[in-house]
Amino acid sequence: MSQINLELGQNILATFLFLGNHTMENTRVILPEINCDLGEGVPGEEFIFPLIDTASVACGGHFGSEESVKKTLELAKKFGKKAGAHPSYPDRENFGRKSMVIHKDDLAKSLEEQISFFLHVSNTLGMEFDHIKFHGALYNDAAKDDQLADFLTDFILKRWPKVPVFVPPHSRMEEYALKKGLPHRLEIFGDRAYLENYQLAPRTQEGSLLTNKENIDSHLKFILFESQIKTVDGKFIPVKADTLCFHGDNPGILEFLSYLRKTYWT
Repeated sequence: MSQINLELGQNILATFLFLGNHTMENTRVILPEINCDLGEGVPGEEFIFPLIDTASVACGGHFGSEESVKKTLELAKKFGKKAGAHPSYPDRENFGRKSMVIHKDDLAKSLEEQISFFLHVSNTLGMEFDHIKFHGALYNDAAKDDQLADFLTDFILKRWPKVPVFVPPHSRMEEYALKKGLPHRLEIFGDRAYLENYQLAPRTQEGSLLTNKENIDSHLKFILFESQIKTVDGKFIPVKADTLCFHGDNPGILEFLSYLRKTYWT
């Protein structure tokens, strides 16, 4: 890869950029926003917020209480960040990371309760509703299940038709969002490895979670400057990203996010 000429920018802790710009080979590249899944009981969120643009806040399905949602949203407001709801299967026992067999009426009821709970707190703080992002197994199931993707996009359209939903590229969720005119943002995970079919490598697979800045830097360079993902098998698949997600419980998040923000977003 040729030398990347980084534009000068102000210090990240003062500017909190929503989008960054790079110039590479005389081509302007608009970088995606950085988002993070927060409000999940991990300490140190006050150090993460200066390094991100948007937070997806757990709202009771897999984790969360009024106290935790309020604490995370107060930090988002303090640092001038956007925030959205992060609902999941109603499964605290497995942190929402296992698929569930659940009747659609029951799922709809749970999701509405979770998102309404988030909105109750955010409205009290005078914050805008930035987006909806489904969590864990629900997010992954909807990416490949036509019926679930159809149901979830209908669910959002009936209740919050103007609120963007985060969707994986080349997924059933993207397909149905496009078909129905539902606002959406294409999301890539900056700290997860991918399969050739655009799905995330299973967490049980070695190397599926990227935790150090060297691995994440290598992963992101292809995404940011070549619009490709290098899969676990070494193949390259084309991709477009509006937003990049990093998990708040990633053990290396403070080190690699600080490095990435300084290297590419300023």
